[in-house]
Amino acid sequence: MSEHSLWPLWLHSTDNVTQLLPITDFWQAPGPILDVRSPGEYAQGHLPRAVSFPLFSDEERAQVGTCYKQKGQEIAIELGLELVGPKMAGLVKQAKALAPQRQVRVHCWRGGMRSGSVGWLLETGGLEVSLLDGGYKAFRRWVRTTLALPRPVAIVGGMIGTGKTDILYRLRDLGEQVLDLEGLANHRGSSYGALMLPQQPSTEQFENLIAEQWAQFHPQHPVWIEAESRRVGKCRVPDEIMEQMAAANALEIVRSEAERLEILVGIYGQAEPDDLVEATERLRKRLGGQRTQAAIEHIKRGELTAAAAIILTYYDRAYRHDLLRRGQNIPTVTVSGMSPLQAARTLISQVSDWGWHSPGAPMEVGP
Repeated sequence: MSEHSLWPLWLHSTDNVTQLLPITDFWQAPGPILDVRSPGEYAQGHLPRAVSFPLFSDEERAQVGTCYKQKGQEIAIELGLELVGPKMAGLVKQAKALAPQRQVRVHCWRGGMRSGSVGWLLETGGLEVSLLDGGYKAFRRWVRTTLALPRPVAIVGGMIGTGKTDILYRLRDLGEQVLDLEGLANHRGSSYGALMLPQQPSTEQFENLIAEQWAQFHPQHPVWIEAESRRVGKCRVPDEIMEQMAAANALEIVRSEAERLEILVGIYGQAEPDDLVEATERLRKRLGGQRTQAAIEHIKRGELTAAAAIILTYYDRAYRHDLLRRGQNIPTVTVSGMSPLQAARTLISQVSDWGWHSPGAPMEVGP
């Protein structure tokens, strides 16, 4: 069913809306972004920082669609008007509360009926409205195009517990370009990666978040990315990014095992013991029954360093196996005894010596 088929022209015309903008201009326009699609569509994926501002609920959208199929366009239009009519004043009040400056950006799926209707309503209510030309569908085309843009990538690898994520944060503090895939995915990348973190976004939303950052990176300055597998928890890293990561320079962070254990306990020691046990159980086939049971007993007794030492036997073995499989000769940077900030400065100095930071220079692997 066409979006445009449900509404009379006076409701979905964009003639009175202040601006109809392509995605690049829409990003720069003032005011909050109001996503007028249904909550279910919004949850699947939306523009970063957009607010869910649905014209129809999920149930109402399904109801109108069923009505259209069973009774035809005219009856479906009447049902749509009946559902939306009582909401009109509330929508204007809600928009004004979200936009004290009386400026809003509005979009729907294709830049048609829903955004045009809400745009007309809000402008009638006294707000300045910018519409996204082509809607969310056009934004998703922009995402795919943006993710394919080439960027010089520097991969930060290393065994679990070496503090790679904290080093990336300090690199960002020092002005470096950083793509934090684990941060965007709300997952630290291991069996324990979801503990104490918010729910993961959908893979579609993960792509949207990556694209927003990727578009802002300078094309001649390295983008630091932590080495990741194709999936970060439930989120799948876009093929376009994985291909650039696979072809990029990589280095390996090295710390002593004692430091790694201290870092891991510092992160996961705040988790509920039952959650740690559940995450450890997921490793049983790979860690082995005896090691798994021993680690669980340590967790129950609060002996987290001992538990982490057992668990590292699996992750270290998997890391070394992956390096052998890839056949890569990756240079190492030892950061034992360093704070994340000191380690970040060491990385910047080291890769500069290797020639990785020369704008426009080929990204050749260091010694």
